[in-house]
Formats: sequence, structure tokens, C-alpha cells
Amino acid sequence: MAHRTVELLAIGAGPANLALAVALEELAPELAEQTLVLEREKNVVWQRGMLLPDALSQVSFLKDLVTMRNPRSEFSFINFLHTRDRLDAFVNLGSFVPYRSEISEYLQWVADSLQNVRVEYGHEATAIADVHSADGELTGWTVTLADGDTIGCRYLVIGAGRDAHVPAVFDGLPAERVIHSTEYTQRIGCVPTHGSPRVTVVGGAQSAAELFGAALRDLPGCRPTMIMRSIGLNGYESSKFTNELFYSSFVDEFYGASPEARHQLLAEMHRTNYGGLAPATLESLYRQFYQDRRSGQDRLGMITMTDVTGAEQDGDEIVLTLTDRKSGTSRELRTDLVLLGTGFSREMPRMVRMLGDSLGLERVDVTRNYRLELGRPATGACYVQGVNESTHGIADSLLSVLAARSAEITKDILEHRAGSPAGRYRSLLAAV
Repeated sequence: MAHRTVELLAIGAGPANLALAVALEELAPELAEQTLVLEREKNVVWQRGMLLPDALSQVSFLKDLVTMRNPRSEFSFINFLHTRDRLDAFVNLGSFVPYRSEISEYLQWVADSLQNVRVEYGHEATAIADVHSADGELTGWTVTLADGDTIGCRYLVIGAGRDAHVPAVFDGLPAERVIHSTEYTQRIGCVPTHGSPRVTVVGGAQSAAELFGAALRDLPGCRPTMIMRSIGLNGYESSKFTNELFYSSFVDEFYGASPEARHQLLAEMHRTNYGGLAPATLESLYRQFYQDRRSGQDRLGMITMTDVTGAEQDGDEIVLTLTDRKSGTSRELRTDLVLLGTGFSREMPRMVRMLGDSLGLERVDVTRNYRLELGRPATGACYVQGVNESTHGIADSLLSVLAARSAEITKDILEHRAGSPAGRYRSLLAAV
């Protein structure tokens, strides 16, 4: 087991921390040279579990890691296309939204293009401990990795994404019979493809619809049924007026709003990201159902206004208890495989909650600049990215605000370093 120290450690090499790495390279090269990004996987893949062949991003390519902050940056999506000799072809598509796999390629290209910030793969952070000086002041953090090695840092940035939401009703089922969307591409290859497996897809938004279509492709002959609590599938709310709430400039307005106003905003914005489908997905899915009914096969099923209130294994079958929200009556549905398009937990990630508990915090709060509220003076700091919807708005977990947010965090770190007793250039890592 080995120990090393860095000034800034970022956990997770997803879009959030890669955007921060770019901001550090461009705005704070001295700090960038002392920065390490850890990724538990062996490469950078965006939305690894749902990297489906024809899936499109729902966000404009201009909302990449840097363009909205620095349109002249060498790390832009446009420059990525240029280096791959695909700029003409992409422009000719006439679309603002790239393929999801293309965004993923772009992210790996950015990670490979960094000059000062280091990115290391195959390192999973399993624990975080706060470190204090002799007089009790918090000076930094020690992060323990899965292999037992430790890394000390003065500044910690957690950007590893949100935890998958797996409804408790499915807890007792065998792991091989339940696949959340975050694990679909990694695990679907282990599912037997012979016969006509019954597949139940739980959820009524984009990820559930994509799982439904993927099952038809990956499990030939399967009989999929989609179960949802809503009255049916709906398109995204995509009004240009509503979309202005995804501007990075709106974060200040949301952050300063009352709790009641924040609640209203999040509720009304739900269908812009969580409660709807992209128009092309909605159209394609309806046509599949139309053709299925037209042919008389009745292979595809959809059950609306229904809760899954029970789940158990019975021999080789999974038995789900379905409760109709209109009548309150229940019935059984027998299936072979459950696919969960149930999204992500609204809570802070487990790692952040554990850190809050170890610090004795009653609740995990962050400042406007995403710094964890420690409730005490400190020469070290922790920043939390991508999980602050309740305080920073619905765009916080999306690509829309990455460029601006990374600059805000960089500025806050620089100001914190300059204002600490240690001064800008003297690190307290000896205490870590």
C-alpha cells in the first residue's frame, strides 16, 4: 500500500470533472499541474450503460465542456470533429445534437488531450477521511482506493455522478434478473437470447423507452411489456421559453429563490428532462406498436397508471404484483427479465452522504460555488458537482452548465487558496 499527495483530487472522469480539468488548464495552469483526476473504469465512456448505437444526445453540441465559457478553446467539440476530419460531415447532418457515442468519443479525446492535469484509470475511491492539523483545523482529505493505496489532497472534487434508483420492491430479486439502465450494455450480453423471453420494462420516460427498443434488438423474439405510473408516454417539454431555465445565468436566480419557488420550478421542469421522451423516440415507439397491432402479433405490451407493488421469484419466473392506480385492484405479471428505466436517486451520492456523516454534518449543503458547507474554518475544501438540483436547478446534472460551473469552481478554489493562512503557493499537504 502506497501513499501520495496532490493539491487537487477529482473523483470521476465524467463530463463534470473533465470540464473542470479543462478550466484548470486554461485558467489556472499552476494548479492544473498539481491536479489528479481518478476514474474507476479503464477509459472514459459517457452514459456507459446506455451507450446504444443510434442514441442521440438531447443537448446541443455547443454545450460541450468549454464552448459556452471559451468559444476559442482547443478543447471544443468543434475542434474534436476537426481533428477527426469529420467537421464537414457533421455540419452536413444539419443537426445540433450529436450521437451519444460521439459525445463519449469527445470526452475521451479531451482526457487524452490534457497537458497538465493527470487522468488515471482503474482507481476506485472507496472511502474519504478528513484530515486536521494539530490545532484542529481541517487541512485536507485522505482518499482510500480499492487496492488499499491512499491519496492525500487539500482540495477534493466529487463528480462521480448520482446513484442509480432501484425501487426497494426489487431488492429481493436475483441480480441476474434485474438490470438498471446504468448497467444495460454491460450486462445484456449475459442474458440468454433463445426462445421468447418475457421482458418487463419499468418506467415511462426516455431511458425506459430506450431500454424497450434495445431489448427488441438485443433479444430477438422477446415479448416486452412497459409498465409506468403515468397515463402514457409524453414528449419532452421543449418550449424555447422554458429552455431558458437551462441557461447557466439562471443558476443565480434559482439559488436565490425561496424553497417554495424552487419546488415549483423543479416540478414544472420535470418533463423537460425526466418525465418525457425525445420526439424521434416517441414517434418510432408508437410506429412499432402500430405495426405490432396491425400484424396481429400482440407481441408488445404497455400497462399505464400502474405501480409495481411486489416482486418475487417463483422457480424460473419473476412474479410482479401490479396495482392499478385507478381502481386499486392488483394482479400478477410473470416475466423472465426486469429492465429498470427508473432513473437516479435524488439524494446526494452515497459517498457524499458518508463524508457528511464523518464530518458530523446534520445535512449536506453546498455554497453557490458548489463548496461543501463545513461549518468551521478550513484550509482545505470539498466541492460537489452534478447533484445539486435542489439548490442550483434542474440543469445541474446536465451538460448545459458544465462550462460555466467549472470556471466558478476554479475561481473559488483560487480565491480560497489565496485567502488561506498557507498562502497561494504553499501547500499544507505535509499535514495530510
